[in-house]
Amino acid sequence: MLGATGDSPVRSGGSDSGMIDAALDRCGGMMIDGFAGTVLLPDSDEFLMAATAYGKVGSPALAVRPTTAADVAAAIAYARAQGLVLSVRSGGHSPLNTNDGGMVLDLSRIRDVEVLEGNRVRLGSGATWGGVAQELIEYDLAVSSGDTYTVGVGGLTLGGGIGWLVRQHGLAIDSLCEVEVVLPSGAVVTASESSEPELFWALRGGGGNFGVVTRFTFQAHPLRGVVFGTIHVRPTHLADTLRGWRDVMRASPEELNSTVYATPEFGPEMPAETKILVCYGGADQGEAMSAIRPLLALPGVTGNDVELTLFVEVFDEPSAPPGSIRIVDRNGFARDFDDELIERLTIANAAPDSAVLMVRYLRGAMNRVPAAATAFAHRDVEVLVMSAAFLPLDAPDEAERRILDGWCVVAARLTGTYGSFNLRAYPDVLGLAYPPATLDRLRAAKRRYDPENVLAHNLNIVP
Repeated sequence: MLGATGDSPVRSGGSDSGMIDAALDRCGGMMIDGFAGTVLLPDSDEFLMAATAYGKVGSPALAVRPTTAADVAAAIAYARAQGLVLSVRSGGHSPLNTNDGGMVLDLSRIRDVEVLEGNRVRLGSGATWGGVAQELIEYDLAVSSGDTYTVGVGGLTLGGGIGWLVRQHGLAIDSLCEVEVVLPSGAVVTASESSEPELFWALRGGGGNFGVVTRFTFQAHPLRGVVFGTIHVRPTHLADTLRGWRDVMRASPEELNSTVYATPEFGPEMPAETKILVCYGGADQGEAMSAIRPLLALPGVTGNDVELTLFVEVFDEPSAPPGSIRIVDRNGFARDFDDELIERLTIANAAPDSAVLMVRYLRGAMNRVPAAATAFAHRDVEVLVMSAAFLPLDAPDEAERRILDGWCVVAARLTGTYGSFNLRAYPDVLGLAYPPATLDRLRAAKRRYDPENVLAHNLNIVP
C-alpha cells in the first residue's frame, strides 16, 4: 500500500511543486493492486537514493522497488492509470533514470545471479556488473560487460554493452541468449531468437523503449583472471600517444582491450592527466605482457601498475557529480582512427573549455556480427570517441555552445553515436544512433509493443 514507508508525503517546493503535489494527491493512500514490493514516498529514508541519478536529483511522486515480474507489471499498470511519467532504472547512471512528479521503477531488488548448465548465467536486471563479476569468480566465468562496478545489468545491456572484453567476446548483447520482459500491456514474455524474435532484436541496442526486462540469460565465457592496469603518460604527448597506441592496438591480439583517457586540469590538486588503461582477457602473464609491452615503450610513459588480477578488480567507481549539474557530452565512432582525426582531437583537447576525452579501441569480435543482426548496427568501427564537460546548472548557454562547436570539428570525422553514452536526448541523437533502416524497424517494433509510448523517458523512439 502507498504510504507504507511513511505516514504522509513531504510537499516539495520550487517551480515543479504544483505538478508534484498533484501527482501525490492522485496516488497518496491508494493501493497498487498486485504489487508486493517496496513503495518509497518522499519522506522515507531511502527515497533520495532512489530518486537520484547521475547528474540529476529528481523529485518523483514515488519510487517503487519490485522483486518479481508481476510486481513490475502492477507498477506499470498503476503509473498508466494515474498518468505518471515512468522512469526505469537498473543502475542509476543516466539522468533519465529519474524524473519530477512521476514514478521511478527501481529494479535494484531484482539482482539474482544464477549459473545454469553450459556456462549460461541468468542475471536480474538490477544486479550490478561488479556484483556479477564477484559472484562468477568461483566458476572462473565472466560476461562481456561494462567498466563501472555499480552500472546495472539492464541499462548497459539494452544499449549494447561496451566493456573490457569487447574485442574478444563482443558487446554484452552478443552473448545474450534470452530475456524475460514485462510489456507495457502487463504481459510477461520471453524473448529470444525463437520466441518473440523481433522484440529480441529490438532490445539488443534499442534501449528501454519496448518493455521492462527483468532477467537476462547470457552465455558466459571461461576466464580465470586478467592482466589489468594503468599506464601513465605525460599529457604533453597526447598526439604521439594516440598515434602510437593506435598502431600497437592494430597489431595486438584481440585479448588486449584498451582505452585512452585525457583529462584537463581541474585545479592545482588535479593537474591534467593522460593514461592508457589495458585489460588482457586471460591469466597468462607472459602472453599478456608480450602484447602490452609495446604500449609501455610509447613516448612519454612515466610508469604503470599493470598486474595479474581478478576480473572483478577492473571495475571502477568514478565519483558521481555533486547534485544536479549540466553535462555536455557527445560521442561517436570512427571507422578509421587516422592521423587527421587524431590531430583534430588534439586541437580540441587543448582548447580552454576542453573536456574529459576517452578513446576506446573496439576492432575485433564485435565487428564480425552483421550490422542487421541487432539494433546496435555500428559494427564496422575501430574506436569509440567520447567527450564530456561538466558545467554548473546556471552556466550561460554560450559556454555549452562553445563546447559543442569545438566538438563539431571532431564529429565531422566520426560516424553514429553510442546511445548509452548520451546523457541527454540531443535533437540528432536517434539519427546518429541508428541507420535509417534500423530506425524504421525499431519504430515498427515500438508500434507493436508500446504503441502508447508508455516507456518514453529514455532516448525515445516515438511509435
